[in-house]
Amino acid sequence: MSSGWVGRPSRRPSSRWTCWGLAVALAAVLATGCAAQQPDTGSGTGDKEVATGGRLFSTADAETAKLGADVGPGVFPRTITHARGTTRLEAKPTRVVVLDSGELDAVLSLGITPVGMANPNGQPPSYLADKIAGVTKVGDTNNLDLEAVAALHPDLILGSKLRVDQLYDPLSAIAPTVLSIRPGFPWKEDFLLVAASLGEETKATQVLNDYQKRADAVKASLSGGAPTISLVRFMPGRIRLYGNLSFIGVILKDVGLPRAPGQDFDELAQEVSTETINRADGDWIFYSSYGAPESTDQNAVVNGGLWSRLGAVQAGHARPVDDEVWFLGLGPIGAMIVLDDLQKILATP
Repeated sequence: MSSGWVGRPSRRPSSRWTCWGLAVALAAVLATGCAAQQPDTGSGTGDKEVATGGRLFSTADAETAKLGADVGPGVFPRTITHARGTTRLEAKPTRVVVLDSGELDAVLSLGITPVGMANPNGQPPSYLADKIAGVTKVGDTNNLDLEAVAALHPDLILGSKLRVDQLYDPLSAIAPTVLSIRPGFPWKEDFLLVAASLGEETKATQVLNDYQKRADAVKASLSGGAPTISLVRFMPGRIRLYGNLSFIGVILKDVGLPRAPGQDFDELAQEVSTETINRADGDWIFYSSYGAPESTDQNAVVNGGLWSRLGAVQAGHARPVDDEVWFLGLGPIGAMIVLDDLQKILATP
């Protein structure tokens, strides 16, 4: 891929919260309004250029791979090059705040429990619930409570340019802040950047090696060739077919599962209507709803005539999946659960 993003330099953030920092942060909040953003639109406090359809969207994995630490694994002090410039870390962080479900999954994958977290709609993914007892909520991903973040006295804040670009300065006034370019399909590169920020590069490599071994095992368990896979996500006001540049698209590629006709595209997703849902056909259809199915067209579609005539549906190969894992997991723990799901559904006993 061609290089499109160029990191911008930043001043070194302070390692301690100050009254001056609080004033700066609150002024930034008032200026931006912390407007809520819809999933992956890049509105609100994020960067539209790295959102879906943005000029720099498709280069996010290659550009994120260039980021990281200036010293070897586990060595501190270190300087982290990230999506907003550079951040100096004098010692290994012990009080980490994460600003999205991808960063939450990542730090937990490394055996680290954060002191604070923000998540879409303010709710962490249910598949991580048993690992986050006692972690303080600091608002939702689209509407952060900076005072709550500051009260935790973090020594590292992890987020993404897509979500909190305009809040980088006030966040940096609270604690050293490292931003990836965006969550989603660069999930492995994002994970390695998180690991670099924590000095856990060696463990991260092992986690990704274990993931690929599991993906290879799932592939080996398939008999009769790899079926084509269709991914359908029902969202309020829209229906999406997910492509290769998505969290789940990367996992399917790692397993060697081809995409259904018309879905082998290098984008996050394409939209269809209830009248063109036949584009969702494939050997297998996996579908979910973002939020309650009642808030989307899921029930109307899957109980409709067009859906019932799809080949996968008639073969009994249309399955609902957990949206929080398949589409919002965004890290190694979620990816491993997807692999388990794929093997249970697709492998022949």
